[in-house]
Amino acid sequence: MIQKLFNLFSVLGDRFALFMISLIPLIEERGAIIFGAARKMPWYEVLPICIVSNMLPVPFLLVFGMKIVRYLKTTKTFGPFFTRYEEKLHAKGDAVKKYGFFALTMFVGIPVPGTGAWSGSLVSTILEFDFKKGFLSILLGVIMAGIILTLASYGVLNFLRIFI
Repeated sequence: MIQKLFNLFSVLGDRFALFMISLIPLIEERGAIIFGAARKMPWYEVLPICIVSNMLPVPFLLVFGMKIVRYLKTTKTFGPFFTRYEEKLHAKGDAVKKYGFFALTMFVGIPVPGTGAWSGSLVSTILEFDFKKGFLSILLGVIMAGIILTLASYGVLNFLRIFI
């Protein structure tokens, strides 16, 4: 499926395809960086495109995220999930208040399934982070995940080649 999306978007060029795939929830920059590497695009083009694109929906999600969550909680399909998710986060309120910024950055920055800018934005809104604090934390996490995936996809030596 991801390959089909990439092929569809590639009609307008590989950079456009990277940009569009980085916007898609769950795939985000993680999937786009891997496909950029597979297409043999230079990492120094892939990484900035993916970071910028992945961050585009974040302000919207931080502003309207709680309204979206409230709506999804009323739906039959997503309601139980978001209700449990919100309850779990609020149950860990003390730890979140203590480690909130760092924890959110790590949540977004460690590239495992189910984490990323979209999920981080939802966590930030459910826990009522300040907009600036949430945005900066998510940005740092997206940069961290991008660097980790770039190193994994292109290899450390290839990544460092630009500096040598």
